[in-house]
Amino acid sequence: MTKTSEFKRIMAIDFGLKRIGIALTDPLKIFAYSFKTIYNDSKTFDEIGKIINDQDVEKIILGLPLKESGADSSITKDVIKFKDTIEKKFLLEVLLRDERYSSSIAMEQILQSVSKKSKRKEKSLVDKGAAAVILQGYLDEIK
Repeated sequence: MTKTSEFKRIMAIDFGLKRIGIALTDPLKIFAYSFKTIYNDSKTFDEIGKIINDQDVEKIILGLPLKESGADSSITKDVIKFKDTIEKKFLLEVLLRDERYSSSIAMEQILQSVSKKSKRKEKSLVDKGAAAVILQGYLDEIK
Protein backbone atom coordinates (compact mmCIF):
# COMPACT_ATOMS: atom_id res chain seq x y z
CA MET A 1 0.00 0.00 0.00
CA THR A 2 1.50 3.35 -0.98
CA LYS A 3 1.34 6.30 1.32
CA THR A 4 -0.38 9.44 0.19
CA SER A 5 1.79 12.45 -0.62
CA GLU A 6 0.76 14.14 2.62
CA PHE A 7 2.76 11.53 4.57
CA LYS A 8 5.87 11.51 2.43
CA ARG A 9 9.06 13.17 3.63
CA ILE A 10 11.49 15.72 2.28
CA MET A 11 15.18 14.94 2.61
CA ALA A 12 18.03 17.45 2.79
CA ILE A 13 21.62 16.74 1.90
CA ASP A 14 24.69 18.63 3.06
CA PHE A 15 27.23 17.46 0.47
CA GLY A 16 30.89 17.07 1.33
CA LEU A 17 33.76 15.42 -0.48
CA LYS A 18 34.34 13.11 2.53
CA ARG A 19 31.00 13.01 4.35
CA ILE A 20 27.36 13.73 3.45
CA GLY A 21 24.89 14.90 6.08
CA ILE A 22 21.27 13.79 5.76
CA ALA A 23 18.19 15.32 7.40
CA LEU A 24 14.51 14.47 7.03
CA THR A 25 11.18 16.08 7.74
CA ASP A 26 8.56 14.46 9.89
CA PRO A 27 5.77 12.87 7.79
CA LEU A 28 3.62 16.01 8.13
CA LYS A 29 6.53 18.19 6.92
CA ILE A 30 6.40 20.47 9.95
CA PHE A 31 9.97 20.14 11.25
CA ALA A 32 13.38 18.92 10.14
CA TYR A 33 15.67 16.66 12.11
CA SER A 34 19.20 15.34 11.71
CA PHE A 35 19.04 11.79 10.38
CA LYS A 36 22.51 10.45 9.66
CA THR A 37 25.90 11.08 8.12
CA ILE A 38 27.20 8.81 5.39
CA TYR A 39 30.59 8.60 3.74
CA ASN A 40 30.99 9.94 0.23
CA ASP A 41 32.30 6.78 -1.41
CA SER A 42 31.30 4.04 -3.84
CA LYS A 43 28.24 3.16 -1.69
CA THR A 44 26.85 6.69 -1.46
CA PHE A 45 24.05 6.33 -4.00
CA ASP A 46 23.05 2.91 -2.65
CA GLU A 47 22.71 4.43 0.82
CA ILE A 48 20.77 7.43 -0.46
CA GLY A 49 18.46 5.10 -2.42
CA LYS A 50 17.82 3.04 0.71
CA ILE A 51 16.93 6.17 2.70
CA ILE A 52 14.64 7.41 -0.10
CA ASN A 53 12.79 4.07 -0.14
CA ASP A 54 12.74 3.37 3.61
CA GLN A 55 11.69 6.91 4.57
CA ASP A 56 9.31 7.49 1.64
CA VAL A 57 11.12 10.60 0.38
CA GLU A 58 9.35 12.65 -2.31
CA LYS A 59 11.77 15.58 -2.74
CA ILE A 60 15.38 16.46 -1.94
CA ILE A 61 16.82 19.79 -0.85
CA LEU A 62 20.54 19.94 -1.64
CA GLY A 63 22.77 22.51 0.00
CA LEU A 64 24.61 24.69 -2.51
CA PRO A 65 27.98 25.80 -1.14
CA LEU A 66 28.66 29.40 -2.09
CA LYS A 67 31.37 31.81 -1.03
CA GLU A 68 30.53 34.70 1.28
CA SER A 69 30.24 36.91 -1.83
CA GLY A 70 27.65 34.57 -3.38
CA ALA A 71 30.10 33.30 -5.99
CA ASP A 72 30.60 29.59 -6.63
CA SER A 73 32.86 27.78 -4.16
CA SER A 74 35.48 25.17 -4.97
CA ILE A 75 32.93 22.33 -4.73
CA THR A 76 29.91 23.98 -6.35
CA LYS A 77 30.51 22.00 -9.59
CA ASP A 78 30.71 18.75 -7.59
CA VAL A 79 27.34 19.55 -6.00
CA ILE A 80 25.72 20.28 -9.40
CA LYS A 81 27.05 16.95 -10.75
CA PHE A 82 25.77 15.19 -7.61
CA LYS A 83 22.33 16.82 -8.11
CA ASP A 84 22.15 15.67 -11.73
CA THR A 85 23.07 12.10 -10.75
CA ILE A 86 20.42 11.96 -8.01
CA GLU A 87 17.73 13.29 -10.36
CA LYS A 88 18.59 10.70 -13.02
CA LYS A 89 18.98 7.75 -10.62
CA PHE A 90 15.95 8.34 -8.41
CA LEU A 91 13.65 10.46 -10.60
CA LEU A 92 13.04 12.92 -7.78
CA GLU A 93 12.96 16.70 -7.76
CA VAL A 94 16.17 18.10 -6.29
CA LEU A 95 16.13 21.76 -5.26
CA LEU A 96 19.35 23.65 -4.60
CA ARG A 97 19.40 25.89 -1.54
CA ASP A 98 22.08 28.33 -0.43
CA GLU A 99 23.82 26.68 2.50
CA ARG A 100 26.00 29.56 3.66
CA TYR A 101 26.20 29.59 7.48
CA SER A 102 24.41 26.22 7.87
CA SER A 103 27.50 24.55 9.38
CA SER A 104 28.06 27.50 11.76
CA ILE A 105 24.44 27.39 12.89
CA ALA A 106 24.64 23.61 13.32
CA MET A 107 27.84 23.95 15.37
CA GLU A 108 26.16 26.54 17.61
CA GLN A 109 23.19 24.19 18.14
CA ILE A 110 25.55 21.33 18.99
CA LEU A 111 27.38 23.47 21.55
CA GLN A 112 24.06 24.31 23.19
CA SER A 113 22.56 20.82 23.16
CA VAL A 114 25.43 18.32 23.48
CA SER A 115 26.93 18.34 26.94
CA LYS A 116 29.87 15.95 26.41
CA LYS A 117 32.90 17.74 24.95
CA SER A 118 34.18 14.57 23.25
CA LYS A 119 30.80 14.06 21.53
CA ARG A 120 30.76 17.70 20.29
CA LYS A 121 33.93 17.06 18.29
CA GLU A 122 32.29 14.45 16.07
CA LYS A 123 32.29 15.97 12.59
CA SER A 124 29.31 13.83 11.59
CA LEU A 125 27.14 15.82 14.04
CA VAL A 126 27.89 19.02 12.13
CA ASP A 127 27.21 17.39 8.73
CA LYS A 128 23.77 16.06 9.60
CA GLY A 129 23.04 19.14 11.70
CA ALA A 130 23.83 21.41 8.75
CA ALA A 131 21.45 19.34 6.60
CA ALA A 132 18.72 19.89 9.22
CA VAL A 133 19.41 23.65 9.21
CA ILE A 134 19.12 23.73 5.41
CA LEU A 135 15.88 21.73 5.51
CA GLN A 136 14.29 23.76 8.31
CA GLY A 137 15.07 26.95 6.37
CA TYR A 138 13.29 25.49 3.35
CA LEU A 139 10.26 24.44 5.45
CA ASP A 140 10.04 27.89 7.05
CA GLU A 141 10.11 29.46 3.60
CA ILE A 142 7.26 27.38 2.14
CA LYS A 143 4.87 27.78 5.11
